[in-house]
Amino acid sequence: MTPFSGPPTPTSWRIALPHTVAAVPVARALVRTALSEIDSPAADADTAELLTAELVANAVEHTTGDTPIELVVELLDSGCQVEVHDTDPAPPTDLTNPEDDGPPDPWQEHGRGLLLIRTLSSSCGHRPTDSGKAVWFTLPSTVPPQRPASEA
Repeated sequence: MTPFSGPPTPTSWRIALPHTVAAVPVARALVRTALSEIDSPAADADTAELLTAELVANAVEHTTGDTPIELVVELLDSGCQVEVHDTDPAPPTDLTNPEDDGPPDPWQEHGRGLLLIRTLSSSCGHRPTDSGKAVWFTLPSTVPPQRPASEA
């Protein structure tokens, strides 16, 4: 019999957030907590917080209604993936082809969030869902994978 060592650490978190700007700091805190609850860092928490804040702020700003926004944080062997779900089925500005957008206007207050996501994540994109869309990014692990002893 194996001794009970407590509940397993979750590998994903899912939470409904209010459709208000108040959701941004809640999302940042959830991502930081999720990344700190594992033994070794899955990804850079500061970058994860920044990019999560951008996704949540975009979902609040560019969708209507008061239906909650959903945040999903998944820890992967290779890092982490964060998704923000909203009810608008229209895709955001193309996350994977920055040439289509052109450079951001340095005098505009908005327009750099998706550029940050494209630049700082290892991959990003969007996909349709049954209730709208999910916009996501992945970050690599901050700890390099260990090689088996036979390769050393």
